[in-house]
Amino acid sequence: MRKIKVAVAGVGNCASSLIQGIEYYKAHEFDAESGLMHPDMNGYKPHDIEFVAAFDIDRRKVGQPLEKAIFAEPNCTMIFQHDIAPTGVTVQMAPVMDGFAPHMEDYDEDQAFRLADARPVNVAEALRESGADVLVCYLPVGSERAVQHFAEACLQAGVAMVNCVPVFIASNPVWARRFEEAGVPIVGDDIKSQVGATIVHRQLARLFNDRGYTLDRTYQLNTGGNTDFLNMLALDRLKSKKKSKTGSVQSQLDTPLEARNIHIGPSDYVPWQKDNKIAFIRMEGRGFGGAPIELELRLSVQDSPNSAGVVIDAIRCARIAQERGLAGPVEAASAYYMKTPPRQMRDSEAREALEAFIRGDEGALPAATRPIAAEGVQLTAAE
Repeated sequence: MRKIKVAVAGVGNCASSLIQGIEYYKAHEFDAESGLMHPDMNGYKPHDIEFVAAFDIDRRKVGQPLEKAIFAEPNCTMIFQHDIAPTGVTVQMAPVMDGFAPHMEDYDEDQAFRLADARPVNVAEALRESGADVLVCYLPVGSERAVQHFAEACLQAGVAMVNCVPVFIASNPVWARRFEEAGVPIVGDDIKSQVGATIVHRQLARLFNDRGYTLDRTYQLNTGGNTDFLNMLALDRLKSKKKSKTGSVQSQLDTPLEARNIHIGPSDYVPWQKDNKIAFIRMEGRGFGGAPIELELRLSVQDSPNSAGVVIDAIRCARIAQERGLAGPVEAASAYYMKTPPRQMRDSEAREALEAFIRGDEGALPAATRPIAAEGVQLTAAE
């Protein structure tokens, strides 16, 4: 099999963990305790992913070799793979648009944002020249116009997209239709971690209902010290993240909670935590005879490695969809790997649909995940 050629938009902590992981699994391919959900997916191993392009706007990364840029400040994720083979990729300047929150320029030297003094490239042209099969979007939360710009570039270049951020592309019917008409697959939106706050909260919410308990109210409070949390101190950029995380948990309940009884979202930026994310989950409900139940949980994870294994799977799903001539949202992969997919499913059902997709069992695939002709009317994407 040939390599899956991948471009990365945003060379932050998540990209660092992903790239470290690809190198790590070259030496740990046969480790049974590997931390991967799918060590092999239709013959594709993690090390079959090859990086061919990268985009950022920070002066400490633009113009640098990708294998060096992933360790540049303000990145602060754990380093579990020190030696990265030369990629031959130089980080290119992306269009800035709304790609950063202005308040991020005012922090200490390590975390403060520093805009590169460089001319933005034509992203669609750069994707075509790189030969990329898939673009992974890791732009900051709230970068609505910038994410849409990269989505547009994918359509123009015929490159599949894995949208890891809560800017709604795959789950937006207008954008979804444009990807269908262009003959381009997309997996999105907003990546779930392997064992993160969202997947744990979803499972607990479903457990309450499946065991006959009524969930009356719940919250999830998160703290962290990476640039993702720093970025989300701007409340206008936080809206889409709260919507995505809240909707993901609500989707698992037979009867969604009233807005006043559910609160989910990042709570504060704690610099010394760095890439360590701590989540506090509380659930209150009623069971047999109306007897009360209260559950409290504290989860501590390294945030970026926790999502990298999911992205490795999503990339391979996007490539498999390409090879099969599928277009538009890959619903099974989106439902299992993303917080806000085009169609929410219970996680057990999403996993079954995903395994059917991987096997190529077309009869078991969601109806919308099908081959679509590339011709069609070009629609205008909604904001």
